[in-house]
Amino acid sequence: MNEAKKMNDLDIRVFVGILATFITLLFAMFIFSVKAENKLSNRLFGAFLIISSIETAGFFIHDFVTMSLSFFMFKNTSYYLLTPVFYLYVCSVCYSDFKLEKKHLWHLLPFIIGNLVMTPRFYLGTREVQEGLLANLIHTRELIFMHISMHVQSIYYYVMSIIVLRRAKNIFFENHSDNVVQTYKWLYQIVIFWIAIFSIALVKNIFKYSDVQSAYFSSSQVVLVFAILLITCWYILKALNNPDLFKGVDSKTKLTKELLEESEDKNENQEIIENLKVFMNEEKPFLNPSLSIRNLAHQMKISPRELSIAINHNLNQHFFDFVNEYRIEMAMNLLTDKSKPKLTVLEILYDVGFNSKSSFNTAFKKHTQLTPTQFRKQHI
Repeated sequence: MNEAKKMNDLDIRVFVGILATFITLLFAMFIFSVKAENKLSNRLFGAFLIISSIETAGFFIHDFVTMSLSFFMFKNTSYYLLTPVFYLYVCSVCYSDFKLEKKHLWHLLPFIIGNLVMTPRFYLGTREVQEGLLANLIHTRELIFMHISMHVQSIYYYVMSIIVLRRAKNIFFENHSDNVVQTYKWLYQIVIFWIAIFSIALVKNIFKYSDVQSAYFSSSQVVLVFAILLITCWYILKALNNPDLFKGVDSKTKLTKELLEESEDKNENQEIIENLKVFMNEEKPFLNPSLSIRNLAHQMKISPRELSIAINHNLNQHFFDFVNEYRIEMAMNLLTDKSKPKLTVLEILYDVGFNSKSSFNTAFKKHTQLTPTQFRKQHI
């Protein structure tokens, strides 16, 4: 009878929290078990998902489990690990040669300090002391410190993640074509989504300490847990539909401006550019979705440095845009080929070297100001 009453009392926040936690843990198990080239990246993402599920479990765990105050606080301090692991995950995906080293142990410092702050009264305090803390828990100096420090830490790591992405962006676009560039877009989206979730959590905690707590705090919890569920479902679908997302670039790869500073001959190399255009038209290396500037340089038997300067500096184009121009030109020919009227847009985009419908449509519209379907209708 009591169990039935307890289930009837569960609100939407609890049900959604259970669902989000279950899906997150299930996806974490999948990430840990799947075989991938970048094992470290998968492990960090799996660890991030597990820590995230621990946080999400806080929305319903008290309805089912009675836990001591010290265990409750230790569970809460696990959040100190969430954003550092997320930041390291971003680094590991951006740079394929990223490795965990002893210097990365300093990321544990907030977690250690947070637990040291809790030790005197929450971990080692007598029963009477802990009961006194429970009477006005959210206004204890330890909990206030925890909330402020966690929010400051989150801002720091999200900013650092964006900085890493901004640095990696030009390297991605200067050295890779469509396939690997999708990694950057995936990372950027997931960082923005988690910043949005952090913002909701910040608003929730403002309500928690304000006079309108009863009116808005519960609603903000529901919004937050729904947001976590939605983003979890989103990156599950994203990862399953794009299994090649987790490819990084070598962190030693240099930007063109850095190569130019090292180069003694800064004059335009017309011979390389002319040979490049002939090679692109005759050999069609752009049909490879994973084409990189190193691959192309190897095929042309020249140095990646010379090729990078020729494309990114002399032609004033990112390698990404340079390759996509050839793909789009070929797609335009196929779309207007009257001998192949039954060839679908999806078939064409794969035939010319794209592996994503969205990236194909974006590149095509950038080049022609029309969608592929509109272009076909106007030219047939």
